[in-house]
Amino acid sequence: MTPTAHDSRLVLSIGRLLRAGLITSTACLACGLVLMPVHPAAGSWLLAAGIAVLIASPAARVALSIVEYVLQRDWMFAGLTALVLIELAASVVAAFVFNRRL
Repeated sequence: MTPTAHDSRLVLSIGRLLRAGLITSTACLACGLVLMPVHPAAGSWLLAAGIAVLIASPAARVALSIVEYVLQRDWMFAGLTALVLIELAASVVAAFVFNRRL
């Protein structure tokens, strides 16, 4: 099975998205580490932001896949990918709910 133009576009888009997330996360983490001794509050905030961006990158990849599948009118994959995103969102909500109870 040969890849189509849509498949290539999806792969390139996902690669760009993940690369941007990794670069942003790395920049936040590096700046946070540098600022931590000088200004602990700002350093802590940047470290948390860097980790959040790194964790959110795969979820953003799933959201981008939904958009691409809808543009391709591939409704089955769009629906299945939407279910994956819903499960990811539910796990984040559950983590916040159970974290407050502990």
